[in-house]
Amino acid sequence: MAERICKADRKCNPDVLETVIELAVGIARRNINRARKGALFVVGDEEEVLKKSKPLILDPLANYPKAVKDIRDADIQGTIKELAKLDGAFVVSGDGYVLSAARHIEASSRNIDLPMGFGSRHMAGASISRETDAVAVVVSENDEVVRVFDDGELVGEIIFGIWDFE
Repeated sequence: MAERICKADRKCNPDVLETVIELAVGIARRNINRARKGALFVVGDEEEVLKKSKPLILDPLANYPKAVKDIRDADIQGTIKELAKLDGAFVVSGDGYVLSAARHIEASSRNIDLPMGFGSRHMAGASISRETDAVAVVVSENDEVVRVFDDGELVGEIIFGIWDFE
């Protein structure tokens, strides 16, 4: 899926998108046995995404050097899993650095058509992927599903549940 979404003209590394999806699946799996939490990752086109969002709280990642915020690093993945308890989106650069956390997405939801039952996190992901060249990965708080949005459209779902014994 990542290879198809991260086309040559998009500043999105397929390995980065795959890592974000794997991280999202890990967060969703934790929902099975622990307190439920959702998450929104916006990958790529970071300059535009940052322009179309604002901090909800003081950004817990703001003053750390880029070198320690590589999404492929196990330490930052553990941090992200903990920060997912906060509301707001994570902004991940196309080359794999978590630039910001706990962001409110301010993209317009006009002309976004989502199925019934999708919440504000899904709407924000669809909207920001429509208004920018970013891809949004959403961990649903209400079920064990990870959804991927591109250009305002749902392009992928990873569904699992109690039958997933891994």
